[in-house]
Amino acid sequence: MPAEISDIDKFVEISGRAEYCAIKRLKNMVKLKLRTRRMLYTLKIEPSKAEEVIKKLHCEVREI
Repeated sequence: MPAEISDIDKFVEISGRAEYCAIKRLKNMVKLKLRTRRMLYTLKIEPSKAEEVIKKLHCEVREI
């Protein structure tokens, strides 16, 4: 089961041990999905904040 995270700082911290981050851009939100060895973590944010968060990630970024 994926776990949804609402804290951006915690999401960036988890990205240090993630294999990759998948980005799915929708009309009114952006979904970021971190794949670790055991879990899938998701974060839903506004498109205006998405680019700032993507720059902070410590793993490979993939656009879906």
